[in-house]
Amino acid sequence: MSQTSTPRRAAAAAFIGTTIEFYDFYIYAFAAALVLGQLFFPSDNPTLSTMAAFGSFAVGFIARPFAGMVFGHLGDRLGRKKMLLFTMALMGLATTCIGLLPTYAQAGIWGPAGLVLLRLLQGISVGGEWGGAVLMASEHAPKGRKVFFASFAQWGSPAGLLLALIAFRVISEMDQEALLSWGWRIPFLLSGVLMMVGLAIRFGVPESPEFTEVRERDKTARFPVMEVLRGYWKQILFAASAVTIGSAGFFFTNTFMITYVTQYLGIAKTTILDCLFVVTVLQFISQPCSALLSERVGEGRFLKWVAALCILAPYPMFLLVQTGNLVYMTAGIALAVVLLAALYAVIAGYMAEAFPAQVRYSGISIAYQLGSAVTGGTTPMLGTFIAGQYTGQWWPLAIFFSVLALMSLVGVLGLSHLRGAAAPRVALSTSEGAA
Repeated sequence: MSQTSTPRRAAAAAFIGTTIEFYDFYIYAFAAALVLGQLFFPSDNPTLSTMAAFGSFAVGFIARPFAGMVFGHLGDRLGRKKMLLFTMALMGLATTCIGLLPTYAQAGIWGPAGLVLLRLLQGISVGGEWGGAVLMASEHAPKGRKVFFASFAQWGSPAGLLLALIAFRVISEMDQEALLSWGWRIPFLLSGVLMMVGLAIRFGVPESPEFTEVRERDKTARFPVMEVLRGYWKQILFAASAVTIGSAGFFFTNTFMITYVTQYLGIAKTTILDCLFVVTVLQFISQPCSALLSERVGEGRFLKWVAALCILAPYPMFLLVQTGNLVYMTAGIALAVVLLAALYAVIAGYMAEAFPAQVRYSGISIAYQLGSAVTGGTTPMLGTFIAGQYTGQWWPLAIFFSVLALMSLVGVLGLSHLRGAAAPRVALSTSEGAA
């Protein structure tokens, strides 16, 4: 494989792999918003059923920081590629098994218990996969283009979301009885096929050259997680804060918003799914453009401006969503999503450069998964709670969104300061001993 084609192939593999991973993750989010509450957490109160389903959704995020530590350690010790293959297989198997799971009516408490366990495995997979995908793209990249190439891993998010939206848009045309009896299982069962495609593509990409150099020089860290926590804890905290709106914002607009407009505004689920499909197409187009623009104006400056604009975005979004008009709803949500997607596209490569290669997998995995667990997984549940407490009022939800964006702005400012300062030095031990 030529030196010029390898970076492109690594970027393509990162894109396709994360597309499949995020497809699996998003179909659970949609199912939680639409059917899992009725099937696995039945109640006389629809809000409680939905919150229980979103609670199971949050379980996957709880697992992600711990998975980030485990796979970060292994990725910094054994290599990026091995971890990517393992986590993709784990995600595909867990998602496929959800499609085969008996419901509460069929198996009693064992149905929701199995759902929570499989959701936990999904979280473990994403917690370990994301960092490796970003690094395989960025560490293969030409000099000066690491942030842009890392954005290909982030580009898999809207692509996976598009696939998930298509799958649920098709099954939403079924009558309610067919949807609840077997139709909801189809998107989950398709994951098995996608898993095989992803594994074949990732298997053909060589190991990261930066990790290979570290290993050949016998400079791999003995305990990467301990060393990154000791020497780079400020970078971890600011990076975790910086990714907030890029993670939580998507689940606000693409998961909670489904519940909000169907349960509180009385809008048909097919309408909001059509709206989100158009928005996601716009996101898919805008993300690489945002990454290219950030190269021209400077990644740090770009991220600061985008995070600041995200603070203002929810107010026009909700004003337009309240109209119930498909065109206005799409315009409002698209405004917010294009802005937060711009931050999401750039932040992965930007935060990766804050850590040295010896502990980079651990550093970015812990930071990203910590931020996602604290805010991303809880956002749909908190949004549902706020909507229930302030029925008929959208401004508390808009303030909630603004707070999430403010957290990202603070994180970007802190990370930018640390990247500009002299990096702290840690005593990285050699690779003697077992992983």
